[in-house]
Amino acid sequence: MERVTEIFVLLDNKPSTLGNLCTYLSEEEVNIESIGVFHDTAKIYVKNLNKAVKALSKREEYANHELRDVLVVDLENTPGALAELTSKLGDEGINIEYCYGTLSRKGDKVSVVLDVSNIDRAEQILKG
Repeated sequence: MERVTEIFVLLDNKPSTLGNLCTYLSEEEVNIESIGVFHDTAKIYVKNLNKAVKALSKREEYANHELRDVLVVDLENTPGALAELTSKLGDEGINIEYCYGTLSRKGDKVSVVLDVSNIDRAEQILKG
């Protein structure tokens, strides 16, 4: 488990908006490690946060962005792994605001990104 800072970028919900954002970050040599897009918001994790924030701040359409700490949790790619994780948090009163994930190329692991109501408490719970 790792706590990382994600960038929330508000987007217009129309064609090419996401492509334009990704192209711009690429041109600024910012590599997107993880991205979740939900209606009108892109939630982006990059390794060079300062560079990404500086780049986004230069463009009016991306200047209204926010930073938020989230958890990245690696799980086995097996039935019930995500259920166990999310139930453990829910049973302790932690609300999951959103969750998205990806598989590894080998398919034996999954990484999920969790935005939770109390990140400090969630970390304690997951560390056991």
